[in-house]
Amino acid sequence: MAQTLNAIPDSLLTQDMVRIPGGTFRMGSDRHYPEEAPAHRVKVDAFMMDRTPVTNEQFAAFVEATGHVTTAEVPPDPKDYPNALPEMLVPSSMVFVAPRHRVTNLRDVTQWWQFIRDADWRHPYGPGSSIEGKEMHPVVHVSHADAMAYARWAGKSLPTEAEWEFAARADMRDDWEFVWGEQLVTDGRRMANTWHGEFPNHNQKPDGWDRTSPVGSYPANSYGLVDMIGNVWEWTDDWWTARHPADAAKPCCIPSNPRGGQEKASYDPAMPDILIPRKVLKGGSHLCAPNYCRRYRPAARHAHPVDTSTTHIGFRCVVREVAEAGGDEG
Repeated sequence: MAQTLNAIPDSLLTQDMVRIPGGTFRMGSDRHYPEEAPAHRVKVDAFMMDRTPVTNEQFAAFVEATGHVTTAEVPPDPKDYPNALPEMLVPSSMVFVAPRHRVTNLRDVTQWWQFIRDADWRHPYGPGSSIEGKEMHPVVHVSHADAMAYARWAGKSLPTEAEWEFAARADMRDDWEFVWGEQLVTDGRRMANTWHGEFPNHNQKPDGWDRTSPVGSYPANSYGLVDMIGNVWEWTDDWWTARHPADAAKPCCIPSNPRGGQEKASYDPAMPDILIPRKVLKGGSHLCAPNYCRRYRPAARHAHPVDTSTTHIGFRCVVREVAEAGGDEG
């Protein structure tokens, strides 16, 4: 069941969470990618949200307490992937690997994404890598199930897409491109951990980070939340939809605490033989660049299979002040 404030000990609620007051806001965008449309008014109730993405240190405490084994550490079920090569059915995860040769065709993501055996949250870039010294970086290589397991252990939930976007926008103006204004870089100050340069060929690393950065390395929004844009994509608990509901844009009807679409409708139509549902990711990551994946905006959204983990996806949790109607999440 979804957790509520009254059901959770105060000790958990005070662990670096921020109260989001709730309200009505303009969700989505008609100016960018088609899946962000139509822009429409939405109401969300008050809730509390983790100030930062869940860190390696926090996730390690969860694993130590529960013995949780992440999806990346378990071989995929061959039934889920018909015709898959045997060498792909091993514990592995997706890792960004900088291409050796200049890339001009940005449609072929295999030029920089690789499934690497034994890459997981402890070994983010594969065997031989570690999170030593990166305790305050966001945890990565977590599937949706891993994020849900952590949230339940902490007495929390994953946010809906509407909750996440409302919290990210804070008090930004509807006509702003970014949370902080109209420019990606403000007065020479970089406001989020995104790719600077020509993706994927050259990252200028102006702040020294070529991958994830410690949480809170960039300015918080007006609610006090950090890394809502850039650093890592974040899981929500809404099933993916190709667009927001068309009826949502009608001025007569403002959805209250909306949820995403149906699980079956979230399957990737480009992969009809693989029936793995997809959830909505929000926030963009350190791999988003002006020439590729301009999704470092609150309205941006991305579909991702629930069983797939990567080097640029993490999560944060919420606690709702109003009990949800309906039963278990998901």
